[in-house]
Amino acid sequence: MSAGVAAVRVGPRSALILALASLAGLAMFCWPLLLQVHAGDRVDPPFLFLGLLPVILAVVLAELNENGLDPRVLAVLGVLSAINAILRGISPGTAGVELTFFLLILAGRVFGPGFGFVLGCTSLFASALLTAGVGPWLPYQMLCSAWIGMGAGLLPRRVTGRAEIAMLAAYGVVSAYLFGLLMNLSSWPFIAGIVVQGHAGSLSYVAGAPVWDNLRTFVVYTVLTSTGSWDTIRAITNAVAIVLLGPAVLTTLRRASRKATVTGTVAG
Repeated sequence: MSAGVAAVRVGPRSALILALASLAGLAMFCWPLLLQVHAGDRVDPPFLFLGLLPVILAVVLAELNENGLDPRVLAVLGVLSAINAILRGISPGTAGVELTFFLLILAGRVFGPGFGFVLGCTSLFASALLTAGVGPWLPYQMLCSAWIGMGAGLLPRRVTGRAEIAMLAAYGVVSAYLFGLLMNLSSWPFIAGIVVQGHAGSLSYVAGAPVWDNLRTFVVYTVLTSTGSWDTIRAITNAVAIVLLGPAVLTTLRRASRKATVTGTVAG
């Protein structure tokens, strides 16, 4: 496989399925803000969504692998998933220090958006099994990570050298904040009685409140509890790891990509 060819080919049909799955996933994150209920009504966790999200991910993965992956590409996917799982095990988000995403970003950059999407799913699933982190949050984490890997593969291909490292580091910063924001949104509606020291009043979700009121409350909540601490440390970790290790890792991954051969493509 040449350096510019994606390891998992994404044809028009696969791209459409990816887009529809991403829209459905985004709706699963944002539904509390759009839900129309009477004020004071109780909002239960979206058990239906939690059941559908793994199904959506499974359909996307099956579509991307419809014609099969070359064994060498599959081997690279397995190795990178295992490495990411180990990295997450030795840096389980303590104070926001998380080494999972920098390798995901670099691999998505080299092997393309389809491979990045698959790697995001498999990495988080493997790491959850390794760290006993399986729970209702896992499908959300897998989808967010899949988006990060896919987004890295969609970055401009013509950027090279130091400019490429700077672009990937900036992407690592942005993706760290977006990951924290979306994961906060997935749990915020179900946390009762949120009170943050230094802020007057509750920051809890209010069923039936206007969309903009809940959105404003959520933004304040995530900024005070996550953005300035966990997410910022995660962003710094991503940027530093990419700047320091990125050139060497990119060279290694590109060497591996040239030795891999894709024997099948996804029908469009």
